[in-house]
Amino acid sequence: MSSSARSLRNRGTFLPAVAFGLIALASSSAQSIDAAGARANALALEQRGDNAGAEQAWQTIAKAEPHNVEALAHLGLLEARQEQLEKAIDYYRQAIALNPKLPGLQMNLGLALFKAAQFPDAIRMFSAEIKQHPGDQRLTILLGMSHYGLKDYLVAIPYLRRAADHDPENVTLRMALARSCLLSEQYPCVIEVHREIKSLDSKVAEADILAAEALDAQKDRDAAVVLVEAAVKANPEGEDVHFALGYLLWTKGRWAEAAREVKAELQRDPQNLQARIYLADAQVQQGDFATPLQELQKLVASDPSQPLVHLDLGMIAAKNGHKDDAIREFKMATQSAPENADVHMRVAKQLESLGRTEEARLERERASRMPQPGYPSLLDILESSD
Repeated sequence: MSSSARSLRNRGTFLPAVAFGLIALASSSAQSIDAAGARANALALEQRGDNAGAEQAWQTIAKAEPHNVEALAHLGLLEARQEQLEKAIDYYRQAIALNPKLPGLQMNLGLALFKAAQFPDAIRMFSAEIKQHPGDQRLTILLGMSHYGLKDYLVAIPYLRRAADHDPENVTLRMALARSCLLSEQYPCVIEVHREIKSLDSKVAEADILAAEALDAQKDRDAAVVLVEAAVKANPEGEDVHFALGYLLWTKGRWAEAAREVKAELQRDPQNLQARIYLADAQVQQGDFATPLQELQKLVASDPSQPLVHLDLGMIAAKNGHKDDAIREFKMATQSAPENADVHMRVAKQLESLGRTEEARLERERASRMPQPGYPSLLDILESSD
């Protein structure tokens, strides 16, 4: 074959190959441009607040590129924005499995876990992050509140204390700290934080109630009463302050004063369940059996688990000579509060008045084996009304 023929043959095979290569390169470039355009579109939709459009755009990218960490991370963010926390957590975890070092990813997962009340996993995320950012205020707060959510109050206190010290004007942080101190029985801490809160805002009624609870727990009920009386004078419209004072007076047997304060609370909040219960009981304790009867019947119909309601109905039944009804109500009272020594002691007293001395003796024995005092904590009562 001549050199010219060989040249023509080579040229004939080479040119199509070159053309194919150029076409493939052009196709690859077009795909790259499409991917870049899809990403830009998804980001633009996200920035405009079009969550549905952005989610669809990122899902298209994720389907085309299942290992695209950025798409998974943004899908997690969009689900979190829409409070679809379980979906957000799933996307974030998929992204972390592919690239745990992507900036902000573990923090976003931690936030979603925190909002979903999955506190142990949230703590793991935040603990890893705070090692990278020691002293970070946001992480310190989140760790404190995560432990608070787990009821690990003693663990929460140091985080919340550091966060509060870093933000000296923040009343909300100090309230969380005061609650943690109270719920972990760190009563001097409650009193100290109460002073800090009052120096920032003298009208924070809940702070007074927490401090009164701490004083009451330390057997200083008189000081607790004085503190809440001052709170009522300073802020008579404060939430729960009248009830708190009324309850403390009730525990001291000052029935008329207790009734007055609880009535004031009911003027502020007519549907306050605990206020209704303690007003009725204060009236019964003063020998007024007629006035609260209808209210007690309504209360027991709506919630048969309240021991004081059964006690009062039993006392009224006994007064009216209906002994069987009285015994039934007293038994229901102890069944509703099996660990409350005060309820058992009061039932024993009423059983004795009916001549049921052996049953009364057994109730006193039960009460003697229970922690004293038998009164529920003020905080427990307030929270049961929420």
